[in-house]
Amino acid sequence: MTSLGVVLFALRGQIGANCRDLRRANPAFNLTRDPSSLKNYANPSFADRNKSAAEAKKKLLEKFKNAPKPDEAQLAARRAEREAADKAREARRIERERVKAEEKARKEAELAEKAAAALAAEKAAADALVAEEAAKKAARDERYAARKARKR
Repeated sequence: MTSLGVVLFALRGQIGANCRDLRRANPAFNLTRDPSSLKNYANPSFADRNKSAAEAKKKLLEKFKNAPKPDEAQLAARRAEREAADKAREARRIERERVKAEEKARKEAELAEKAAAALAAEKAAADALVAEEAAKKAARDERYAARKARKR
């Protein structure tokens, strides 16, 4: 052990003794604590926990019992505010649904128009194809009749 370690080891007992002496010499040192109330707060017993919970419940109940009660005018005003907010919320919901229904109807009408236009285009293409086939058949029949006329 070094000389500093020996000195500290020797002083260790004196430092602890001095603190104990200060506590005993100064009676105001422990005035805030009652020596009999120094319980083990890290591990309170079930009875202690139960008692403190019951006290907390009583204090909370007393707090709510002693709280000022709102009068009828305040309650009526709050109720009217809530009803007005509910009506406004309902009106906004109805408006949203109306706008959504209009948008849906508009989209359906657009789709119907597109489908009708596509159907008309398809029918026109089919009619053009039929007319082209009829023209080809007429030309073929004409060639056939001309060939038969040459043979006779």
